[in-house]
Order: sequence, then structure tokens, then C-alpha cells
Amino acid sequence: MMNKVLVTGGGGFLGSAIVRQLLAKGCTVTVAGRHRYEKLERLGARCLVGDIGDRNFTAQSCQDVDTVFHVAAKAGIWGSWSEYRKVNIEGTVNIADSCRRNGVACLVYTSTPSVVFDRGSIEDGDENLPYARRFLCSYAKSKVAAERYLLENISEELRVCAIRPHLIWGPDDPHLIPRLLERGKTGELKIVGNGRNKVDITFVDNAAQAHILAAQSLHRSSRISGQAYFIGQERPVFLWDWINDLYSELGIAQLEKKVPLSAAYLAGWLLEILHGLARAKKEPRMTRFLALQLARSHFFSHERAKKDFGYEPLISIEEGQRRLIESLKR
Repeated sequence: MMNKVLVTGGGGFLGSAIVRQLLAKGCTVTVAGRHRYEKLERLGARCLVGDIGDRNFTAQSCQDVDTVFHVAAKAGIWGSWSEYRKVNIEGTVNIADSCRRNGVACLVYTSTPSVVFDRGSIEDGDENLPYARRFLCSYAKSKVAAERYLLENISEELRVCAIRPHLIWGPDDPHLIPRLLERGKTGELKIVGNGRNKVDITFVDNAAQAHILAAQSLHRSSRISGQAYFIGQERPVFLWDWINDLYSELGIAQLEKKVPLSAAYLAGWLLEILHGLARAKKEPRMTRFLALQLARSHFFSHERAKKDFGYEPLISIEEGQRRLIESLKR
């Protein structure tokens, strides 16, 4: 049974959605993060402040819990390898070791479809896709290492699975939606490629639901332990149509100008060099990874998640869009 739960990164966008759903189910929830989160505390969660790179902190965090959702990560597509290694790999190892030492039964890891993105389009890909071997950002490389470590070191004492949600969005999104709106309002965003690439998107509450369903399945049996699962909506969307629909609702000018993928890729390569030479902390406006993500199709089959632990999106694309627009207009 899942009763006492730890959520690392529980103050983040996805993490807080998981925390809210767990509290609604009557679980006792502890959040491990870099800050206290008063909103979550008011809902009934307990907050521990620390760094998952600190073994003492992870050992303390994993005491007296039966389930861990390891959501915390250094995200983004720019930064030094040492930063990504410390948080995403070493932090994950610390969490897993602390789970084993404290007798935690189940660990659900938040991964990413980027672990299989090897520069080409992916259309209806499934979990048999191999890990990428050519990386254009430290984030993807570090997430591959962390996911492989967890899934290759399972045991009956600690059951583990990985969830790979794609492009999480929804109300209060601090990442994807604000960047799209900013670049749309300033006129800086252009369609990369032919504009007909299809991608998976995942409403945040659906992503949280998938994590909880997976944890419940792990508690019932070890059948899904050692497995990874792609998560998304009921269907992929044409990326640029989806963005333009959002802009239309908010009175932002429609995107019409296009830039070839080759030009965007070259611009990303040059900006990466310039930012690297300047040791800039701020992410370049374009990178090679971003250019490919904006132009290629990348959507996946979710049949394994449906079959193995009953995942189906509760919030449709249309309902999610309505909630998002409503929150943005407020």
C-alpha cells in the first residue's frame, strides 16, 4: 500500500501536481526541495529543505516512507556537464541508495522522451527504441545515465519504473507556455521547418496521474519494475497549429514566417559556440537541440502504459486548452 510518500522536486510544476493528487488520496506526503512551499504546506504536505546531491539529506528524506517519486532534476538545454551530472546522476544515485537503506518499497522516476531522441523524427515510437547515442545537450545525456542506472539495478526490495512524459503543459506552467508567449508577443518566434511536424503533449494532471498509477502497480507486483513508459495525450498535435491556436485565443499574432531547419540548426551551432566562449549562463535563443525539436516529429505510442497500469488521459487536449486559456486570462 502507498501511504507515506516522498516527492523530490515536489515544489515544481509536475511535482506539485503529484503532491496535490497524493494528498487528495489521503497519503502522508513529504516534499524534498530547495525551498519551503507554503502552498503545499497549507494543503497538508511537509517540506524538507536541502540538496539531493547531499547524501545525508536524501537519507533523512527517505526515512519512514514507502514510496518515492523522484521528480527533481536540473532541466533545460544549456549548462555545464558537471551541473547536470551532480543533480541528475549523482542525485538520483543518492536517492536510490537512500531508498535501499531505509527499506523504501517503490520508486517512480520522472524521465523524458529525450533519452531516445537521436536527431531524427520519431513517429509512434514505443519503448523498444534504443537510448540515444549522440547528444546535443547535457540534460538528455544525464537523464539517460540516471534512467539506465535505476532500471538496471532493481530488486524485489526496491521496485522501480520510469515515466517519460512529453512536453508537460497546463495552468501555472513556469517553463514552456511563458516562453512561447514571450517569443510570440515580441515576434521572435518563427516556424522551423515545414510546420507540419507532430508532437506529443501532456497536460500536467495527466502526467501526475500516470506517476501515481505506476506507483500503485509497483506496490501490487513487480511486473512493471525495470520498465520505462512514454506518456502523452490521446493523440499527437501539429506543433505549430497548436501554438497558433493558443496565440489566437490570447490575441497574439499568428506565426506565418518560416525558417529552414538547416538555417536554424546553423544558428544554434554558432550561438552555442559564442555562449560557450563567453561562458554565458543564459541559454542561447537557439541551439541545435532546440532546432531539431521544433522541426522534427516526435510522438509515441502509449499502449504499454495503458496495458500495464491503466493509463489513459483524464483531461483531454480541448479541456486542457480551456483550463490553460482561462488561467492565462485571469
